[in-house]
Amino acid sequence: MIEDDCANTTIPLPNVTIKIMSMVVEYCKKHVLSTNSKGKTVDDDLKAFDSEFVNVDQDTLFDLILVANYLNIKSLLDLTCKTIADMVKGKTTKEILKMVKKQEEEEKARREKEEIIKA
Repeated sequence: MIEDDCANTTIPLPNVTIKIMSMVVEYCKKHVLSTNSKGKTVDDDLKAFDSEFVNVDQDTLFDLILVANYLNIKSLLDLTCKTIADMVKGKTTKEILKMVKKQEEEEKARREKEEIIKA
């Protein structure tokens, strides 16, 4: 890709904030740097980093899932989806629906706020 001059072009990332993109870059850097010369990762450090990394609000977590999926970052997608699965584990259907409804209401409010700012 670099040889094809792709490094000098932009990659469209609609609706991705600087906050989310910087988190994704931080995640990728940490995972690349944690690989030793033999290609093995330093598990304890990486597990601690991952645990802290996904300790964010639901909006951020869902945004990370969308970007990880769009950019095909399998390890980040697996981590964030596992976090969501752990959040709903052991909850009743009613509790999960309440959590999703709250997420939808927050997303709607955020979109309305963005529309007001744009106007």
